[in-house]
This record gives sequence, C-alpha cells and structure tokens, in this order.
Amino acid sequence: MVKASEFLGHPLREKIKLLYQEGNFVVAIRYYGYKVNLYLLHDFYVEVFYNHKLDQIEKIELFDSAHTRVKFYTDQISLPHSILSNS
Repeated sequence: MVKASEFLGHPLREKIKLLYQEGNFVVAIRYYGYKVNLYLLHDFYVEVFYNHKLDQIEKIELFDSAHTRVKFYTDQISLPHSILSNS
C-alpha cells in the first residue's frame, strides 16, 4: 500500500497507473479549464486535472481540503468530516 508522501514522489505515469489499479473514483467537477476527478487511494484523496483542449492529464496532486475547490465537491457529494477538518 502506497502512502501519500510516496505517491507524490512518483512520476506522472506511475501516479496514473496506481490510481487506475488501486484508486476509487469519487466524483468529477469542472474547474476553470479542467475536469478534475477526485479519487480515494487507500486512505487519502487525490485530484487529477484533465485538460480537454490538450486531451491530457496535466497534474495529479493530493486533495487540499482548505482550497476553495472543496465547495464544488460538497455541492455534489458528502465528503467525510475527517477530510474536511484536516485543513
């Protein structure tokens, strides 16, 4: 099982592979020019930023519960209180 700190150290292709094999898709939002997919990977959440115009994943980062994007997620689903209080 990969930990969040280990996950961040992997190259983009390896992050994609890990999410595909071991992650669970939670929800997708639109955020500026991106479709952002939220995944649960073991015990942490990850955001995948997909650029439609370029047809590519541009970045994958850990979910930041202090970011204003959280509102877009909570408008659609109920996130666990523990994730929202980790900011």
